[in-house]
Amino acid sequence: MNNALGMIETKGLVASIEAADQMVKAANVTLTGQEKIGSGLVTVMIRGDVGAVKAAVDAGVQAAEGVGEVVSSYVIPRPHEEVEKILPVSSNSDAE
Repeated sequence: MNNALGMIETKGLVASIEAADQMVKAANVTLTGQEKIGSGLVTVMIRGDVGAVKAAVDAGVQAAEGVGEVVSSYVIPRPHEEVEKILPVSSNSDAE
């Protein structure tokens, strides 16, 4: 898959849900996974075109900061196919 991968990691579930909601509203992206890491950390992942993913992550970060704490955010423009092996299963099912 050559779609960009966008990630936002928050402290707490509420901030992650707010980030996810705003990301899918802000751009043409697909919500592909959520990982609860422990210690209250939650990572939300999206896929889509690079520009859309960057815009969505920016919107998600801004929204999540309004209700909680953003730990990290990042966009990988063209993740290598080997990276797919470590992503949640729902991310892999998005292959075209």
